[in-house]
Amino acid sequence: MQRSYALLFALLVTLAVDAAAQTAKPVLAVLNKSDNNLALVDPSTMKVTAKIAVGDSPHEVVFSTDGKLAFVANYGAQTPGSTISVIDVAAAKELRRVDLAPLLRPHGLHFVGGKLYFTAETNRAIARYDPTANKVDWMMGTGQNGSHMVAVSADQKRIVTANIGSDSVTVFDLQNAPPAPSRVTQIAVGKQPEAVDLSPDGKEVWTGLNAEGMVEIVDVAQGKSVAKIDTKGRPYRVRFTPDGKHVICTMIPTKEILVIDTATRKEVKRLKVEGTPLGLAFAADNKTIFVSVVEPHVTLKIDLEKMEISGRVETGTVPDGIAIWGM
Repeated sequence: MQRSYALLFALLVTLAVDAAAQTAKPVLAVLNKSDNNLALVDPSTMKVTAKIAVGDSPHEVVFSTDGKLAFVANYGAQTPGSTISVIDVAAAKELRRVDLAPLLRPHGLHFVGGKLYFTAETNRAIARYDPTANKVDWMMGTGQNGSHMVAVSADQKRIVTANIGSDSVTVFDLQNAPPAPSRVTQIAVGKQPEAVDLSPDGKEVWTGLNAEGMVEIVDVAQGKSVAKIDTKGRPYRVRFTPDGKHVICTMIPTKEILVIDTATRKEVKRLKVEGTPLGLAFAADNKTIFVSVVEPHVTLKIDLEKMEISGRVETGTVPDGIAIWGM
């Protein structure tokens, strides 16, 4: 009898695991700025599975760690936006639209430790939203103009922003989480830094200089710029691969994907694409990226090893913010 119970228990566990695997399917999210919606895409087939209305001119999207929720920054077009859409991914619907007022122009999303970090560009600030409590539970001023993008370390003890209007990078070193800043460092960089990312080890900040066609590297410990890389175009997004070995840039106006070796700080390769590449998301294998492209308005799946396009889908008009989960 005991053996029968054991077999039955093993069967139930197997069925539960299989069911969980079936429901936790990989998903790609793409924001269509001009359509004011979020497209959900099957990244294996590159087919759109759903479209969900969000706020005005959505710019950035991220998933929760478990992939159950997606968060959309409704930046606003002519009128500054002040909301974040919370999306139930499985149900493909907006659960709620969080009113952030008086925080305006939310952007630069980063989800870590169960919390959503974002910039409030108009307010020259960064803030944090707790989806469980459904409230903004922390905010801090950058003291800089145009704090647009944000990156947060895995332990939530370092936050960085690129400040387009102040030609600077702000580094917040925090004692613990919830954040209590122990040091805020303003680091001068080149003209119009927008794209920004933090190396996986937290030691370097890489930022794209819109007006110079450069990627600038900041050594956090030294608190200063240590190198510039000529990208021969505007690096709209600058992102470390998950393993930290490469940085990928989406290039305007050369319409290319640029790969840089982080150890040598040298260009490795480029791929010409059919339109202007904007948003960028990585699969965990360090070999696959997804890129939103405008004119034509498509999203591309790219094999980094072969440096070739392996998939393509039309999601909507002016796709920009993009995120991947489960792949």
